[in-house]
Amino acid sequence: MENKLYLYPGLIRIWHLLNALLIITLIISGLSMQYSDPLNPFIRFDLAVSMHNVAGFVLLFDYMLFIIGNTISKNSRHYRIQLNGLTERLMLQFRYYTYGVFKREPAPFPVTKKMKFNPIQQVTYFMTMFILIPLLFLTGLPMLFSGAFIRQLLGAKAFFVTDIFHITIGFLLSIFLVIHVYFCTFGAKPTSNFKSIITGYHEGGH
Repeated sequence: MENKLYLYPGLIRIWHLLNALLIITLIISGLSMQYSDPLNPFIRFDLAVSMHNVAGFVLLFDYMLFIIGNTISKNSRHYRIQLNGLTERLMLQFRYYTYGVFKREPAPFPVTKKMKFNPIQQVTYFMTMFILIPLLFLTGLPMLFSGAFIRQLLGAKAFFVTDIFHITIGFLLSIFLVIHVYFCTFGAKPTSNFKSIITGYHEGGH
């Protein structure tokens, strides 16, 4: 296909779509559990808990596939951050996102088969996949399996602090999701990057 690169094989597209659906499910069910009116909840509390737990376990399995896939494939190279000159590259990409893209300037770091992510994407994706997501599991699983144990051993404050950390990480992931969707509109056309998750082809452009 002219001016198109096949960058997203079927398994990666399925993983990405499943990951997005699971994160959205966790956000919606988590918000319902924390902030809904108990007498008139957005989602019935017991149902929201079940949705949250099931989505969390499937996300854990999905994440394990991500780690295994990046360990045995070349896809991991996209997450390797080169520290030399990183600040300059980040500033250049930041200028493009805040100014250049609206002036239809060429992208300073165009997508290639060797590097799918620009510097800002690389840093944020690395932090999301290798820091925030593991912390989400590390704070969520203890509350699910040993919430009573945490209370008995460390006290109610420890459980509260763990819960706050879990909610905070969920909030940060929610912000990432919104920004990620917005930046996806910076393609050759506003819909190009969304279509690439269906077709596997990245269209040349921004």
